[in-house]
Amino acid sequence: MSKRAVEIDPTGIQTAHSIETLRLARGVSQRQFAALVAELGRPLSHTAISRIERIRRRCDVDDLATVAAALGVYPMTLLPPSGAAQEAGHRG
Repeated sequence: MSKRAVEIDPTGIQTAHSIETLRLARGVSQRQFAALVAELGRPLSHTAISRIERIRRRCDVDDLATVAAALGVYPMTLLPPSGAAQEAGHRG
């Protein structure tokens, strides 16, 4: 049985890139980051982190809040500016 592909909109794509960019800027591996997120009460495996960053898994609002806390930023920091994601989606 094949798995159904997850559809992720431009906002989710830009959010995934923001998560990866900030994690790498902090010099934290995916395994280390998964441990940080788990310490905050939202267990996500390093595989789940990888899938979010590779745009293979959605980052729901609970994940987003905890990921942001682990990165030391507000959740809004990880989201694209209002309208930017829609423009990116229309450009192609």
